[in-house]
Amino acid sequence: MGFDQYHEPPDELPAATRTFARMCASLTEEAEAIGWYEQRLAVEPDAQARAIMSDAQGEEFKHFAMDFEYLLRRTPKWREIAQGVLFQRGDIVEHGEFAEAVAGEEDGGAPGPASGGDGSLGIGSLRGAEL
Repeated sequence: MGFDQYHEPPDELPAATRTFARMCASLTEEAEAIGWYEQRLAVEPDAQARAIMSDAQGEEFKHFAMDFEYLLRRTPKWREIAQGVLFQRGDIVEHGEFAEAVAGEEDGGAPGPASGGDGSLGIGSLRGAEL
């Protein structure tokens, strides 16, 4: 039984890779649902219907964020790059290029946290920061 999220034979993939693929598919589905609600909200004239759709879209935001966090926790290099891009002021593309260039650089390019093992990238806390 094949699924679209697999590009290799599923029975040859480790369980963790199959779970990762399912979570990637879930992340994509949540993003699609967010977009669908955005379109519906843009054209819906009834205020109560819009309120219900907006509430439903909020659930999709939450699900997307949880899926994304799950994937980031299991992929240190992805997390490192994301931390260099997300919630930063300035040019998004520049942040992305820089984050990709330095990802894993401190340990010879191997995946994993860039600092002393505490998961910090040394870029400071974003708590309370206005963006």
